[in-house]
Amino acid sequence: MGKGEKIVISGLEKKNYKWIFLFLLPSLLIFVVFYLQPIITVFYTSLTKWDGFNSPSFIGLANYIQMFQNDAFLISLQNIILWSVIAATLHVGFGVLVAFILYQKPKGWKLTRGVFMIPNVISAAAWAMIYKFIFNDDMGILNNMIRKINPDFHVQWFYNSPYAFWAVTTTWLFYSVIVTLVVLNDLMAIPEELTEAARVDGATGWQITRFVHLPLCRNAIGTGIICSITARVAMYEQIALTTAGGPGDDTMNLPIILVKSIQDMKYGYANANGVIMFILGLLILAVVNKAFRMNENVY
Repeated sequence: MGKGEKIVISGLEKKNYKWIFLFLLPSLLIFVVFYLQPIITVFYTSLTKWDGFNSPSFIGLANYIQMFQNDAFLISLQNIILWSVIAATLHVGFGVLVAFILYQKPKGWKLTRGVFMIPNVISAAAWAMIYKFIFNDDMGILNNMIRKINPDFHVQWFYNSPYAFWAVTTTWLFYSVIVTLVVLNDLMAIPEELTEAARVDGATGWQITRFVHLPLCRNAIGTGIICSITARVAMYEQIALTTAGGPGDDTMNLPIILVKSIQDMKYGYANANGVIMFILGLLILAVVNKAFRMNENVY
């Protein structure tokens, strides 16, 4: 390639870059105005005493010190850790299992897929109210079924410890259609030649699933874990409409503390909780990306 040709190509590249920057500009402005600026504001005001009306007063790390001295905050961190473990194992595991079953296309799999999706299109608030009636001691279907065996059984699931934690967990544990759809999409994208090659080499159905399909769905499973755990960090409706963080602080979490702080006009303290949630989200993203090598190609 001659020198003149290189100059022409270089000029074309610079011209194309101008158009790229021009098309990216609206997205960049939206990001700065609606994402970056609020994030900076949250970080700054978390270091202030602010009632939402008067000017923030800088107090340094006082909000964070108060937060880590608050028993409710420490319990909420313990709950988030336990819910995250449950989400990454049972919740995502159930979604992956359903995806692999549907991938085999057993008889009635399309009907099963449709039925499996129906509960997941109902809002979290609606499911919380449904479960509040399911677990009701007097009229709830669960306790009435148990009383068929044990007539003296009486438990107010959302109001007694330690049952409240597990009752709240049940409101989201088996609704993993997002995980199922993401993993099923990856399964259907696997070239049939890879499966056929494994069969020719004598691999059993389980070996194909274990050594071919599962590794190739690594990114999808990692994405499901990120979505599931971050949803637990931000979980609000299921708790607010069932236990409100109780009994005691058994089901307390950061969004409940954040909302209560706003209601008490403690915006600086609320934003400190928001910063912790933001940092937890970044840590989850980094850990899962590293564990599942999501930045590497699977093929």
